[in-house]
Amino acid sequence: MKTESRPNKVEKDFLILAYNRFYDIFEEVMEDSFWEKDEWYRFCKTKDAFAVYGELLNYEPIKWVIDWMKNGGRPPMEGEISENLFKFIRNVIVHFSFFESWNQVWINKSIVNWNKKGQSVDRFLKKYSGEKEAKFRIWEAKKKKMTYLSINFPRKYNLSNKIFLKNIISEVDGIKFCIILMKKVLDTQVEKITKNK
Repeated sequence: MKTESRPNKVEKDFLILAYNRFYDIFEEVMEDSFWEKDEWYRFCKTKDAFAVYGELLNYEPIKWVIDWMKNGGRPPMEGEISENLFKFIRNVIVHFSFFESWNQVWINKSIVNWNKKGQSVDRFLKKYSGEKEAKFRIWEAKKKKMTYLSINFPRKYNLSNKIFLKNIISEVDGIKFCIILMKKVLDTQVEKITKNK
C-alpha cells in the first residue's frame, strides 16, 4: 500500500501562499519602524498574521507539533498558548471586527454569545478565566534582546465585565511574543527558506 507524502500537491499550494504571507508579516512586525506606523495599520497586519496562523493550524503535521508541545515537549503552557490562546485571539479579532486598534478590542459574555452559546471564544473564556498569569520571555535575535511578559487571563467572564485584549496580552511585546512563537511552530515544517530576489 502506497502512503501519501506530506505535503501533497493541494497542501503544498496552500502552504506556499500561507507561509510566504506569514513570513512577510513576521519580518515587518519585528522591525522597529512597524511600531511607528498608525494603530489601524498595525492592527490589520496583526489580524492577518493571526488569520493565516489559524488556517495553518488545520495542517495535520502542525497539529502533531502542537500535541507534542502540550505533552511536555516545551515549557508549561506553551502548547496551550500556541493553539488555544492564538485561536481565541484570531476569533475575537475576526468575528468581532468592530474595532480599529488592538487596545480598543473588548468582549463580554453577552457579545460572545449574542447568536449562539458554546462557540470557541465562549469555551476558551470558560476554561481559562481565573487562571493565574503565565510568564514568558522572548528573544529577538537580530537585536540580541530578551523581553519578559505576562499573559493575564481574565479574572471573570460574565455579562457585564468587559475583557480587553490589551489586558490579556500587551500590543507591542505581546504581539511580538505571539508572532515569534507562531514562527517557531511553523518553522518545524520548513526544510529550507529561500529569499526571492
